[in-house]
Amino acid sequence: MAKESASAAVTSADVARLAGVSRATVSFVLNDTQAHRVSDTTRARVLAAADQLGYVPHAAARSLRAGRSNLVLMPTSVSAVGRLVSAWLDDLHSELERHGYTTVLHAGRFSDAVGAARAWAELRPAAVVALDGGSLTAEAAGVLRRAGVRAVVGFAARPVEGVYTVAFDHARIGALAAEHLISRGRRRIGVVMPKERGLDTFARPRLAGAESVAARSTSTVNAVEMAYTRQSAAELAARWSELGLDGVFAYNDEYAALLVRALQDEGISVPEDVAVVGCDDLVLAALERPALTTVRLDLPAPARIADALHTLVDTGKAPGMPGMEPVLIHRQSS
Repeated sequence: MAKESASAAVTSADVARLAGVSRATVSFVLNDTQAHRVSDTTRARVLAAADQLGYVPHAAARSLRAGRSNLVLMPTSVSAVGRLVSAWLDDLHSELERHGYTTVLHAGRFSDAVGAARAWAELRPAAVVALDGGSLTAEAAGVLRRAGVRAVVGFAARPVEGVYTVAFDHARIGALAAEHLISRGRRRIGVVMPKERGLDTFARPRLAGAESVAARSTSTVNAVEMAYTRQSAAELAARWSELGLDGVFAYNDEYAALLVRALQDEGISVPEDVAVVGCDDLVLAALERPALTTVRLDLPAPARIADALHTLVDTGKAPGMPGMEPVLIHRQSS
């Protein structure tokens, strides 16, 4: 028996035939081309025909006609950064949609920036937005530029050649937390290093920031690993007495809340025995008992980032952008 052949893909010609219009008119309607006037009646007929046939525009072909892609690529590691930044990224996706862009996540794991850039370039995106912009290099930016990527945006502590850099210094977050704990008289400070994959990119510079502050004082800093599970928090809390720590920067508010509960279950008082600092200033931080001291991250508005990216894609230049500013919010946990 002969195999059934796959059904032919629906094309814009099929939509045009059903709607009784030209393929050009179908293109004007489905691409929302403002330069060509199409009557409301014709527009409705084309949209109805496309819906009836289940027609989906071909992104690559549309990109060829427009002269550029409408894809904005983001590495998937950004999905692991916590509720605050995840919510901010959701808003950024919406703002990019307002400019007609489609955001795609790239799941590849790469040992070097150039290898990552080559993989990203294969998709020919209009732009790349890297929350871990510190891992980008001038060479990687050059690979993307030569592949036709019109905008590379990176969140990093220092400017990167060829990258529109938005200041986001994780070391400053750790430093601010350590400065506060030391000012509260804490001398043996732990810094939580999440075991979850992808978070070490952000946790390592936070640890380094805390270490740099401790090096200028009589306090010490020790890295302590913890996964975001009740069991891992309980295991860490059970070892707390032997660790001898009297303060801890717990990476973010979620890890901090989990650790505080585990410490309390072990009969360790917060803040009397251990002062705890989180990060992100989530709603739950102020509702915890004791309320969590935290580092609030004042992030640039997603609309401003989207506007800057769109300007970069269109013109190759964009005005400077204020970066992330960390602010210590002192509450009862320290």
